[in-house]
Amino acid sequence: MDEILGQVLRNAVWERLDMLSELASRADAPSLVSVARSELPRLTEGWRAMLRAHEPDERGDCPTCSTRWHRCKAPCSVWQVAHEHLVAGGLAPQQDSRKQSRRRNHAPTAVPPRTPETQPQGRHALTTPRHAIAVAPVR
Repeated sequence: MDEILGQVLRNAVWERLDMLSELASRADAPSLVSVARSELPRLTEGWRAMLRAHEPDERGDCPTCSTRWHRCKAPCSVWQVAHEHLVAGGLAPQQDSRKQSRRRNHAPTAVPPRTPETQPQGRHALTTPRHAIAVAPVR
């Protein structure tokens, strides 16, 4: 059951990010202002909550990324990604995309656009992650 719930949560997050990316690239100016006012505070608070969970402890280890057998020194990969995307932005040197995909353990940035034929039809919990499948149309 935890696997299904996890998949539902992951799919919901990926779909929300897809929707926001789509709005950012295609919406008119008044719509963008409206979305920015509602979504930017939510996104910044989400980043803050995630970064708080990865604050180094008194030994300089990330308590979230560390395990009993392997200590992860700060800054952990979450802080590195936060800096790369929030501070360095386009100024950060780009790594080979194959290395980034392996490191992040999820789909490469380029996700093919969804069409009516590839749009999942309400069975997100029963499928593998969206970037690993091609969904057949439901008839």
